[in-house]
Amino acid sequence: MIQMFHVSKTYPNKIVALTNINLEIPSGEFVFLSGPSGSGKSTLLRILFGMERPTSGEVIIHGMRITHPRFKKIHHLRRIIGFISQDFKLLRDRTVWENVALALEVVGCPPQEIKKKVGEILLRVGLQERGRDSILSLSAGEQQRVIIARALVNQPLLILADEPTGILDTRMKEEMMGLLLDFHQNGTTILLATQDRELLQKFPYRVIPLQGGRRMDIIEEEVQEEG
Repeated sequence: MIQMFHVSKTYPNKIVALTNINLEIPSGEFVFLSGPSGSGKSTLLRILFGMERPTSGEVIIHGMRITHPRFKKIHHLRRIIGFISQDFKLLRDRTVWENVALALEVVGCPPQEIKKKVGEILLRVGLQERGRDSILSLSAGEQQRVIIARALVNQPLLILADEPTGILDTRMKEEMMGLLLDFHQNGTTILLATQDRELLQKFPYRVIPLQGGRRMDIIEEEVQEEG
């Protein structure tokens, strides 16, 4: 599902976000991306979603070489990826239903299909009674569930989640992880970036540690080999 070859990213202000990242995630795997703030987690996810281009290296998503200069199928990429991020703000002047439906409207989904899919996902996240409500009337935890519903409504093949538990209490974390695990058990690939040690300890999935824009597990392996 995901392949990254020697990917580096340096911003115009000369801040180095990623250095020589190699990564392979098979279809259907659940992987944690761990590391402190500034380790490069968000940059890596944004590159995978096509929001940013790496300075160098190659990225392939589901067979699509998204870093190729002639790659023009960004709309195909967005159809197979659900992105959960606190940076993706909800539209405060629209209802819960309208916020979730927007993810389908932008990819040209027919109205009847939008109605069906939005109803199904709101039921799944426990907001079936709040569809007509304003975003402003929701608690922080409910708003996070809307963000999750918007990311999952198109039943993506790949879910990228950037610190999705940051503002959630323990119970809400469990609910969110339950939703993601439902999708994972149905074959969805998930890459979840987090600093939450509780999540990393509780769920027995592969962890890829980043620090200073580098994969620390690879560096440790290289040091051991040299030793």
